[in-house]
Amino acid sequence: MVEVTWSQVSARRLERQALDVPSEQSSPAGIVAAMCGAHAQVLSAAELSVGLRLGGATRTHVREALWNERTLIKTHGPRGTVHLLPTRDLPMWVDVLSSVQATPAASSPSVRLTPDQTDEVVEAIRKVVDGVELTIDELSEAVVAATGPWAGDLVLPAFQGMWPRWRTAHATAAHRGAFVFGRNRGRKVTYTSPPPGLPPVGSRDELVRRYLTAYGPATPEQFAQWLGTPVRFARELFEAACLEEVLFEGEPAWVVAGDTAFPQEPPRGVRLLPYFDAYVVAGRPRERLYPGAAARRALAGGQAGNHPVLLVDGVVAGVWHQRRSGTKIEVTVEPLRDLTPAQLRELDEQVERVGAILEGRPRLTIGTVTVGAHA
Repeated sequence: MVEVTWSQVSARRLERQALDVPSEQSSPAGIVAAMCGAHAQVLSAAELSVGLRLGGATRTHVREALWNERTLIKTHGPRGTVHLLPTRDLPMWVDVLSSVQATPAASSPSVRLTPDQTDEVVEAIRKVVDGVELTIDELSEAVVAATGPWAGDLVLPAFQGMWPRWRTAHATAAHRGAFVFGRNRGRKVTYTSPPPGLPPVGSRDELVRRYLTAYGPATPEQFAQWLGTPVRFARELFEAACLEEVLFEGEPAWVVAGDTAFPQEPPRGVRLLPYFDAYVVAGRPRERLYPGAAARRALAGGQAGNHPVLLVDGVVAGVWHQRRSGTKIEVTVEPLRDLTPAQLRELDEQVERVGAILEGRPRLTIGTVTVGAHA
């Protein structure tokens, strides 16, 4: 049985993620496919995640792929959170995420939708967004008109009020392929139908292979945490795929069958990763990715991604924050250990790269980051 170390796995993940050397041959859609999705709750963070992996790219290239070329889509992906996904991969994601058996809702029965009501809401959304872009208020009005007054009951506690009952099925509708996000209308998000011409179904096995290619070796439990699914479902997917067991730091884990080549050189380099970057969200085990003080400073209740991180030689070695005013971007980096002169020069280069991707003029300050974790 192949045995691999954290150093080898970390180096391979950086290479597979194009974080060791940015790709000169790929595209935004190709990079997002290799990442298994780019977290886009904060869209600028997704733009930075993609740009860091793609030589010469800026946020404009990502926006072109998303809104004009439509090679990327914005929708609810892993863990129900908003992601950028390659348009061509939507059938694969829908096939997997729509097959997950929902866990019992934490809300009271008076708030929940019945299975039949959920189906009715999903199909109503699919119809009313066909060929148009609707704001959430317009979508709500159309869904209630298509289903019934029960869908509009204000029963869900929200940020500054109450949401209608149908919104309990919002992420479910996305996972079933009923809608994707459209262009913002001013400051308002819109929803629309997926691009036409996509295959009706995808391959569940393919998502497991993509994940293990990018983040393996891994276990079904780690895959379930990343995807936001029950462990039993993850084990079924692993059992159906053609995989190979290896020993990762003495513990059993899995890779795609035959994919057992690992770098012999340790990981090297300084990187600034934004909120919820895929490398840290999917990277396991956390205690090796966030060693020592990094776990205390850069994890939020054990959750990765809530802080943008300074990555040094493949592990978290600090946090950072950027504040924009016009074209000026103030970048504050808080290292958790002393950086060598070579690492400081590379940090300067990374700050310049961040500025180029975000199309601004950056200035670096090394000091304490006072901004808290992202919710």
